[in-house]
Amino acid sequence: MSPKVYRIVTIIFTVLAAGMALMSGVFKFTQSPQVMETLAKVGVEKQVLFLGAMEVGFALLFLYPKTMKLGFILLSCYFAGAIATELSHGMPLNAVTPIVLVWIATYLRDKTAFLSDKTTIA
Repeated sequence: MSPKVYRIVTIIFTVLAAGMALMSGVFKFTQSPQVMETLAKVGVEKQVLFLGAMEVGFALLFLYPKTMKLGFILLSCYFAGAIATELSHGMPLNAVTPIVLVWIATYLRDKTAFLSDKTTIA
């Protein structure tokens, strides 16, 4: 793959991953009826603004190159918690798509987020 195509693919995955988290956070800030209904089912509707702030903050950390690894870790933890919540309440797994996009975007942006160049697997 040419460097130009690789860069475009990386940007697309990064924008999709961060965009999903940002949109979800904005829907929480605006207290969208559908979001409020879903959060009420799991009993966290009172924390909607805090959850929205977390999503927006983590997405912004993920977008900024110097804090991308921290944003990656925080978004991964956030969406893993969302997946666990969805599983425990028998809900559709809506958080799988964003976490997969975050992992793909991170791998494309910086492979050392997973293993450093000096790490060897025996």
